[in-house]
This record gives sequence, C-alpha cells and structure tokens, in this order.
Amino acid sequence: MSEHVKPTDTADPLAGGDRTDAATEAFVTHRNLLFTVAYEMLGSAADAEDVLQETWLRWTGVDLDTVRDQRAYLVRVTTRQALGRLRTLRRRKEAYVGPWLPEPLLTAPDVAEDVELADNLSMAMLLVLETLAPTERAVFVLREVFDLDYDEIAEAVDKSPAAVRQIAHRARAHVAARRPRGTVSPAETRGALQAFHQAIETGDLQRLLDILAPDVVFLGDGGGLAQAALEPIVGADRVAPLAAGLSRFGAASLQSTQVNAYPALVLRLDGEVDTVMAMRIDDGLITGLYAVRNPEKLSRMERETALRR
Repeated sequence: MSEHVKPTDTADPLAGGDRTDAATEAFVTHRNLLFTVAYEMLGSAADAEDVLQETWLRWTGVDLDTVRDQRAYLVRVTTRQALGRLRTLRRRKEAYVGPWLPEPLLTAPDVAEDVELADNLSMAMLLVLETLAPTERAVFVLREVFDLDYDEIAEAVDKSPAAVRQIAHRARAHVAARRPRGTVSPAETRGALQAFHQAIETGDLQRLLDILAPDVVFLGDGGGLAQAALEPIVGADRVAPLAAGLSRFGAASLQSTQVNAYPALVLRLDGEVDTVMAMRIDDGLITGLYAVRNPEKLSRMERETALRR
C-alpha cells in the first residue's frame, strides 16, 4: 500500500463507521512497524508494501472484539503474508539478471540512533539474511530484531515454541558466521565513506587501494534494466579502478546520504538518482561495495521511509 493511500480507501463501505475507524486507527498506529517487519524479511520495499496491502485487507474482516493484542495480531498476519511472498520472491530471483541486491531506503537520522535496528537494516546484513531459509529468516527477524517471545513467533510461523527455539538457535549461528566481524558505528562508516568519496572524486587509485580490503567484493545490481557487472568483482586491484572511474561522469554529482540507517553514496545524473552505493566494513577496511542501479529499486530514494520497532 502506498504511503499516500489511507487504509480507509480500501475499507468495506458496508462496515460500521466506528468499527472501521477503530480498525484504521490500529493499522495506522502500527503501520511503520509492520512495514519494517516485511522489509526485513523481504529486502524489497515494493513487496513489503504489497504485504501491507494484503494485511490490511485481512484486518478489515476481523472482529476486533476477539483480538486481545492488536499489535501481535497484525505482526502475525504480516509475517505470514511475508513468508508467502518470500517464497515467490526467491523464485523471481532465480531468473534475475546479474546479482540481486536489497532495495535501498532513504532513512531519517533517528533510525540510525536505534543501533540494533540500524545494524539489521544495513545492506550487508540484509545480504546475510538472504542466505537463510524463509522460516529461519522470519524467526531470526522476529526474535533478534523485534524481540518477540517464542510463543508469539510460533503462532506467526505455524510451528511449536520448541521448534522455534531450535530454528532461532540455528539461524543465530548461521548469521554470526557471516555477518560483519564487529559492530561498525555509523561514525566509522561515515569516515570510511568520506575517504572513499574523496578518493573517487580525485581519481586517487592508491588511496582507494589503501581503504579497500585485499579481498573486497563489488556487487552491481542493474536487473537487466541498467548497465552493471553480471558477476561479483573480487579484489582491490580490480575494484579500485572501477570505483575511480566514477569520477569520469561529467554531469554527475556524488553525494553522501543515509541509506538503510548507514552512510552511503548516491550518484545523480542530471539530477536523477542513477546509483546508490552502500558498503560493508570489517576491521577498518571496506570489504563489500554494493551498487544498486536497477531503476525499479530507486524510487524510495526521493523521500525518507519511516521505520520502527
């Protein structure tokens, strides 16, 4: 559902006014939370909006008098819808042209202040979550990001609490082995980004080599709609010249902004967003560069997306 469409636009006109208003108020109250749950599970804002639309349609048919905890109920419905969507999305990714990257979101500074939420929203972390099976991802997100108890999660994923505990343990171990080696603060990322930005603008190849890890990985997502590398590019000696080449865009402007709660670079051509570049940092060096160029994934870069736990 678009942020510009009110939930009442899809409400049943035959429903009682007070009941419709109560349902709308509850949904609007939790909307940003529900979007965040869906986005964390899917890595796609467009699909997260579709999940919210489906959740709203189901919510309008619920007898509110039977719902003890509206927040928990809405999270449960959203999770179930996202799980179904995640399985469909995985099939779409198999036919995707080149590497698939999460859809970048322009985020407000207050999102970065929630360190735990910011860490899990980062492009690097979302790529780690991509390696989990659908149910593992749902359990990890609901437990580690939103701190739901095992009973609530069990209802959302249709498993027993004991099974959910086992899945959570397995997912935590899987993520721990693949996530960035230490918590990187936005300030550290900002420092690395500034050095990277300056090196690009000056075309200083040696400076780029100094801030890139020897085994840095560059992923470009054009989705077949914009030019991008079809395979990962590995190694500082290959990635540095590629990054330095950005300075050759004559009519381009390279700006630092807040993407998925972390500093990132946005390349604009003639005022239009052309590329969003996020990074992963380990031990003070850039180990991952993620360039999103697919125009279908850049629409959320013109306005801030409200996220919350």
